[in-house]
Amino acid sequence: MDKIGPGLLALSLVAVLFGLMLAGWRGRLRRQQDVAPLPGPPADAGPPLEAYEGQYVVTTTAGDWLDRISVHGLGIRGNALLRVYPHGLLIERTGAPDVYIPRDVLGGVRTESGMIGKFVEKEGLAVVTWQLGDRSVDTAFRTRSAADKAPLLAQLTSLVPTASQDEE
Repeated sequence: MDKIGPGLLALSLVAVLFGLMLAGWRGRLRRQQDVAPLPGPPADAGPPLEAYEGQYVVTTTAGDWLDRISVHGLGIRGNALLRVYPHGLLIERTGAPDVYIPRDVLGGVRTESGMIGKFVEKEGLAVVTWQLGDRSVDTAFRTRSAADKAPLLAQLTSLVPTASQDEE
């Protein structure tokens, strides 16, 4: 009988913490309702140049690795297949909506050691900066195999429009 009281107190505290986390997540979703909807892939995407297995990590506000974008399922981490096409890239996620990033909205590619919720070895994440509506965002992907990271970065970098391509 002496252990029931502290056990109920601990259980109550856990329930309150989960309730606060849920309220915080819902508040973030409410604040981010102005984020533009995700672009859809073209109807005839054609064959991909390459595909990489790995993990979709997160999408954040560009330059702020702690400001997770939660709307449109972008805050859900999970296994994914990243397909690189001449017209953009498609991240096919397990248990969450796919993310298509058209080539013309790409702003840059870099590596990071971590973003909110996931930290790995130095330069372990491939991060793509792109425009989602009027908001600049960063999307992180981690390849399953370390040997795939360099080819993925080369493929992604080749997609980023340069000033000379924009003038043509």
